[in-house]
Amino acid sequence: MQIRLAHTADAAAVNELLHQLGYPQDGTATTATRIQSWGDDPSSAAFVADADGDLLGIIAVHICPFFERTGSWGRIVALIVTDQARRQGVGCLLVTAAESFATSRGCVRMEVTSGDGRQDAHGFYRHHGYTDQTGRSSRFLRDLNDTSRHEDQFQTRT
Repeated sequence: MQIRLAHTADAAAVNELLHQLGYPQDGTATTATRIQSWGDDPSSAAFVADADGDLLGIIAVHICPFFERTGSWGRIVALIVTDQARRQGVGCLLVTAAESFATSRGCVRMEVTSGDGRQDAHGFYRHHGYTDQTGRSSRFLRDLNDTSRHEDQFQTRT
């Protein structure tokens, strides 16, 4: 098995992985465009676990500079290992690739979020040294295309 950067030709297999995690996709062209976008961004990377042409997993990582202090942190945006390859070290290899990418870009911390119902994933992250922030930190989301909220507060004044 080889850990390598994702290619646009991997789009169909990536779609299948995303579907297994509960994120059905619109089509391979859209996914290929996203893979290309991640490949073109020096602050982002998507790595796959390739076993002779069969993709066993994918991880996407993004680098973000701290605002409040010097340095950067890496965020695992997605980690998926195919059902039949779980508990075989694939996830560990993918996390190592993401952490190496982040370290090579000066990151001093990694972050990952995981849905409350994914207890196996939580155990995986704990096993790999990630500290559970439940009870110490909250996550808030807002869809930016929600126009019912309020008008732009930061309009340029003339």
